[in-house]
Amino acid sequence: MLAIASPELDNGPRTKSATMRMCAVSRQVRPVDELIRFVLSPQGEVVPDLKRKLPGRGLWIEASRARVAEAVRRNHFSRGFKRDIRAAPTLASDTEKLLVRSATEALAMAAKAGQVVAGFAKVEEALNGGHAKALIHASDGAADGIRKLDAIVRQRAGNHGESPAFPVVTALTSAELDLALGRANVIHAALLAGPAGKTFLSRSQILVRYRMADDDKTAGAAKNSEA
Repeated sequence: MLAIASPELDNGPRTKSATMRMCAVSRQVRPVDELIRFVLSPQGEVVPDLKRKLPGRGLWIEASRARVAEAVRRNHFSRGFKRDIRAAPTLASDTEKLLVRSATEALAMAAKAGQVVAGFAKVEEALNGGHAKALIHASDGAADGIRKLDAIVRQRAGNHGESPAFPVVTALTSAELDLALGRANVIHAALLAGPAGKTFLSRSQILVRYRMADDDKTAGAAKNSEA
């Protein structure tokens, strides 16, 4: 049982427009979408709660690999939970792996719902036809194909007055895209309209924020918006 509430636990500040929590490391109050909730397992281990549904009180930390690593190094979990806790030294990298898994699972669900096309030709057709709501490139894909498809996005934005913030996601490797889509050598894919695609965009955004927040305080390479 967790006896004493801390300001960065689940009883943190709320506003009328959004739920806010305090980061246990920076002590800054931020929207929950910019934070990761951590809870204690029955064995007393620190566990990332990406869906914010696990039981027990949660400690909130900015969605940043460096922040999570600092929380482990400076023993913020013990102070926050008011217990003698030794978080795993690999917690930051373990959390990143879970974020990758969460994004790939969301992409798999979108594909199962018929909201994804893959392969250069199909993606090109979806972009030219105005059916694509987001573009996905493998992070280790060849620059030439990426450049050609990105050019179509820019051209459509110029010709049709579309928003330049068309989502382009480069958060997953080819192997991870293969796993999500159940096929080999996926380098390019496109999201079609549908709620499952929006879930993938949301999860990929937090993954990139986790990797890049300390570099530029943005979601960087994942230029995500709602599809």
